[in-house]
Amino acid sequence: MLGSERAYRQSSRMNAMKFMKQGCILTFIAIATISMGSLAQISRAQETKGATSAEPDPKQYSGMYSFLKEGEFVQLTVEDDGRVTGLISRYGDSESDKETFLDQFFKTAKLDGKKLSFTTKIVHGVSFDFNGSVERGEGKNPGDEAYFVLKGTLTENATDANKKATSKSQDVVLRMFPASPGS
Repeated sequence: MLGSERAYRQSSRMNAMKFMKQGCILTFIAIATISMGSLAQISRAQETKGATSAEPDPKQYSGMYSFLKEGEFVQLTVEDDGRVTGLISRYGDSESDKETFLDQFFKTAKLDGKKLSFTTKIVHGVSFDFNGSVERGEGKNPGDEAYFVLKGTLTENATDANKKATSKSQDVVLRMFPASPGS
């Protein structure tokens, strides 16, 4: 029995060593698989984060943009809750308001991603509709002139004293004014 006991122990040790080797290999494979899965998740998270951070915060679109004539402007504000408010400040066109600034506040406004639309309230028989988008302009850094531009179709709706309505549409690119120093 002594020889068979020795053979049994030796056989048991060899089986245990095989099992340990296989166990280690299996453990290594399991750890490697988990690690690769984790790396893939981290990579996907970084890609997603990168894609998200590439999109500007819509509040960055807030600011003053050029309008149709020198000295006129559009003030656009994207609120914390995503609401869009603003106004067009322009020179009056009629004899009674020439050389006077008229402020036409937004009646409705919507920003959906980069798509922007707004309609102003009627002032002196005139309102404006804008349908377009907010795009990156030629400005290199935030705060530079034309860092963002409003690009789209602007429609001027006018009603004269005789209640005759007219509409005039034009393609426009309204450039963001540069940030004032210290802002």
